[in-house]
Amino acid sequence: MIEAFLFDMDGTLLDTEVLWLEAVQSFLQEQSISLSTEDTLAVVYGIAWNDIYLELRQRYPQLQQSKQAMSEAICGHFFRLREQRDIRIHSSVELLKQLSATHPIAIVSGSDSKFIEYGIDLMDIRAQIKFYLGGEHYSPGKPDPACYLMAAQRLKLAPDACLVFEDSTAGIRSAKAAGMHCVALARSGRPIQEVELADMILDDLADFSIDTYRDEFQRKTA
Repeated sequence: MIEAFLFDMDGTLLDTEVLWLEAVQSFLQEQSISLSTEDTLAVVYGIAWNDIYLELRQRYPQLQQSKQAMSEAICGHFFRLREQRDIRIHSSVELLKQLSATHPIAIVSGSDSKFIEYGIDLMDIRAQIKFYLGGEHYSPGKPDPACYLMAAQRLKLAPDACLVFEDSTAGIRSAKAAGMHCVALARSGRPIQEVELADMILDDLADFSIDTYRDEFQRKTA
């Protein structure tokens, strides 16, 4: 039933979604703009950088920075926060490594390649993945299905032969709109996302197994 596994990165493999949220808030504060945590979540969580930039420019016309300049400013805050903690979600990384022994693996992220490259090296998974797609490789971004359809095409598989691991509302909608299986990671203490569209919801990917998923999927579709 499942021939390949696709992993989102931020919030699924690396605990970085919250860092991006804090980094954007810090950047906006420097511009004398106050954005609530709830509103920042709507702008940032699970969204590709290009779409974040366009949304911020639309909301706040006084932001005159180019996309590159704004990215560099926000990244400065992000890098500072990133160095203060271990951002690897160890059980998710371990699952990726286990599944790679029997199935092709790809990362499908909204982050730019430089961040994905950093994450791959941090997790030591370069040998385990076939390829990755970053935000600059496809358009539009999640929740549009373009990224996951592109991944299936590169794998030469039908979408319904792929299972996606996602943590965000936008990512889950993207995977399901592409016609793929989807497991949602809903970790305790992290921003609440709408995960009901997912075929399975787990608070730790250590609890995932192919057999368990198959049984759950067959039960739901019986």
